[in-house]
Amino acid sequence: MTTLTIDVSDITAAKERMRAALTGKPQGCRFTFLSEEALLAMLTPNRWRIVKELTGAGPLGVRELARRVERDVKGVHTDAQALAKCGLIDRTEDGKLLLPYDAVRVRMEYRAAA
Repeated sequence: MTTLTIDVSDITAAKERMRAALTGKPQGCRFTFLSEEALLAMLTPNRWRIVKELTGAGPLGVRELARRVERDVKGVHTDAQALAKCGLIDRTEDGKLLLPYDAVRVRMEYRAAA
């Protein structure tokens, strides 16, 4: 099973993970936002429903996706464009939407300052 982890990380930590990956250390599949605000602005409730529906579903057309999430086609199309533009979902050559993972995990953590 392939799991995508969506998380929040500063640029330094992201660079460290890239360096580790280049030396052959597995990092898993990740999509990182630089702030909690950016993550929450992108993953609105309606967009999260799209991500959930696309997880493990294979390529879906916008109309079929709209039917599955019980929303209008125009709204789903607009949200899917935003998700594709930021790189979270893919578009196939024939224009269908794809999230090529079997599971999605979202991680946000806050720790009190020491």
